[in-house]
Amino acid sequence: MTNQNVLTLFTINMSHYSEKVRWLLDYEELPYQEQALTPFVHALPMLIKGKRKRTTVPVIQQGKTCVQDSPRIVAWLSKEYGPLKSIPEELEVEVLEVQKRFDAIGKSVARYLYHTGFAHPAEIKNIWTQFAKPWENALVRMCYPTIKGLMKSQLNINDKAAAKAEQKIDQEIQWLEQRLSDGRQYLVGDRFTLADITAASLLAPLACPAQHPIYSTEDFREKIASSAKRWSASPAMEWVRNMYAQNRGQIWREKPRAA
Repeated sequence: MTNQNVLTLFTINMSHYSEKVRWLLDYEELPYQEQALTPFVHALPMLIKGKRKRTTVPVIQQGKTCVQDSPRIVAWLSKEYGPLKSIPEELEVEVLEVQKRFDAIGKSVARYLYHTGFAHPAEIKNIWTQFAKPWENALVRMCYPTIKGLMKSQLNINDKAAAKAEQKIDQEIQWLEQRLSDGRQYLVGDRFTLADITAASLLAPLACPAQHPIYSTEDFREKIASSAKRWSASPAMEWVRNMYAQNRGQIWREKPRAA
């Protein structure tokens, strides 16, 4: 594989959308290099690479081609590397519908977690700077109050919005449990698909599966995700943890490089 063909995945370690694409690439056995970004510092590089006036991750790059946001990355991977085993042709429409459904609650999950997590600045700073270069580490810690204010504004993080986010999450958890009520193991058909990857990864910060190197830590579970304990023993969260245990495998066989 030449350098022009190598896939590079730009991620943020706490991002559940990044985990979705990472899991998809691992499951499809598509070789890639992961470059870990530091929040706030990531904004300008992703704005330039994405060319969509957005700073979001993940972004995947191959040569001069850059694709931003997980559903667009899925579509691009399907075109360039398809057919993907996680999107069987006969199940494609339904699989993509479930993907769209759970992608839609991603911001609610982030809003809900940060609303609680910002009460624990030391833990947030440690997560954000896990892969930071020394100057990035210093900048993020020095500018944390400003970064926090920007994020609260951009993500609309406040008591009222967090309550609405909780309602949206709860609705999707109820939908998931209804979907699973007939005893099925997978969300679409009788096999593991992108639908399961999307639902499990987008809910993973709430379920805190043991396989995830960020969500499984005690600090994350007890501080960042403490408000999600109301769902911890629910069938939906058990399903997420089972999907990870049965289908995820090792995350970060090689630690990401700092971007």
